[in-house]
Amino acid sequence: MLHLLYIIAFTVIAFLAIRNLIRSLLNLSIDAQRHYAPAGKASFAASSSSNTRVPHPELLDDTGNPTSEPLLVMKSMTVEDARTQLDALYDASPSNRIDKSEDI
Repeated sequence: MLHLLYIIAFTVIAFLAIRNLIRSLLNLSIDAQRHYAPAGKASFAASSSSNTRVPHPELLDDTGNPTSEPLLVMKSMTVEDARTQLDALYDASPSNRIDKSEDI
């Protein structure tokens, strides 16, 4: 009899938890779709300026204008070029100089 009471109690608690989870997810999705007015502006002014987006500061140049150039330029290189550059970095590292002086 006690087992049946535990099963019923935990089933009720599980249903309440799942209902609360679904309600929270629905409230979160509704809040995510709302457009809030920026602080300090009137609601009628916010509706007209909601279409303009402020870019991230890293996308602006020194004068504050948006950049039109690519932010990342990758040069294609062969495997041999990469190996020579990595070998040059390894040979120029301070730990490599210490290892060579110990071998002598």
